Amino acid sequence: MKHSNKKVELLAPAGNFEKLEIAIHYGADAVYLAGKHFSLRNLSGNFTCNQLEEAVHLAHENGVRVYVACNIYARNADQALISEFLRDLGDIKPDAVIISDPGILMQARKIIPDIPIHLSTQANTTNYRTAQFWEHLGVKRINTARELSLGEIREISDRCGVEIEAFVHGAMCISYSGRCLLSSFMAGRDSNLGQCCHPCRWKYAVMEETRPGQFMPIIEDDRGSYVFNSRDLCMIEHVPDMIRAGIESLKIEGRMKSIHYLASTVKVYREAIDTFYEADGLYRVNPEWMSELSRISHRSYSTGFYLDDPEQARPDITKSIFKPAFTFCAKVLEPGDSLNQLAIEVRNKIHIGECIEVFRKSGPTVPDRILDIIDADGLSIPFAQPGSRVTVKLNDRYERFDLIRRPNVTIE
Repeated sequence: MKHSNKKVELLAPAGNFEKLEIAIHYGADAVYLAGKHFSLRNLSGNFTCNQLEEAVHLAHENGVRVYVACNIYARNADQALISEFLRDLGDIKPDAVIISDPGILMQARKIIPDIPIHLSTQANTTNYRTAQFWEHLGVKRINTARELSLGEIREISDRCGVEIEAFVHGAMCISYSGRCLLSSFMAGRDSNLGQCCHPCRWKYAVMEETRPGQFMPIIEDDRGSYVFNSRDLCMIEHVPDMIRAGIESLKIEGRMKSIHYLASTVKVYREAIDTFYEADGLYRVNPEWMSELSRISHRSYSTGFYLDDPEQARPDITKSIFKPAFTFCAKVLEPGDSLNQLAIEVRNKIHIGECIEVFRKSGPTVPDRILDIIDADGLSIPFAQPGSRVTVKLNDRYERFDLIRRPNVTIE
């Protein structure tokens, strides 16, 4: 049995190379990502094999671990290609491979025996005997089933030698450990092969057979009915409880989310984890953490199944999505040669004179103002369009990968 005194790991999603850079900048200890095939987020950018090699090199240079997802439930036609992919991973040498399919696990043990195996939440590990089974087969870490309480996770941790990983924040699938067939039936896209079109988020109404065209309301708001919608997970107030339950890696969901979402969640949970270890048992939630998490796009927050509160696991029937309180404007590319100029990549239109704030990797956001915008020819211009790279003059100096945003005038 294990008794680890290691600091809990903060595990962040990296859907593409830019998101990898952002996760590293804002303080992730490890990232999870995928190749172009064989993961459950095939609709995100993902990485070619060459890019995976570059990603592992960049992460390791910065002391960050890399876990590569190969967690589909494979079909017969996938077998040869999966073996080839595993051989490529043997050359790339990530820190672990995330697997759910026992057949892929068996292949990985043969082809890449020196690379640790992490078991995906898709494998639906709900008890300590199942965890012991996977441990016997050589699994190093298990991402426990989403439907477990912290008490159940604690018992699994106490009775097994494997590491325990669990989600701390992000979207939750309405189906049992994510094993859903709804997308396959309704759109011909298999969620277990990484092609889910999220029909659980679509709008629905009820129509009685003899009254065609008469749609009956269920419980709805002015946006429609969302009968399957699960609320988003947010455990910022319960980080100590998760650590004390024996969880050794806190995982943020969101390989397909924006870099603004990624920066916000990684920074907040980085500060929360560090505060826990520095507080010597006197952990206090910083109100700014919840404030920041409320500003990014999300559904109603809940604690999921962790606290044995049935109300927390009910679908969201009040609102669909809380819109972000900020518009993401630009990413800092280079600090620049002088104290108040920096090169940026524009994501939403910016103007001279407008008030912005800079979201840094540590400390509070900094309010500032765009004093000048300079194009590639060195000319001052009144505004810059999305996709352009310009130099801006601000009142302060900032770091590469810091994000520039402006408050929205109207917040829904």
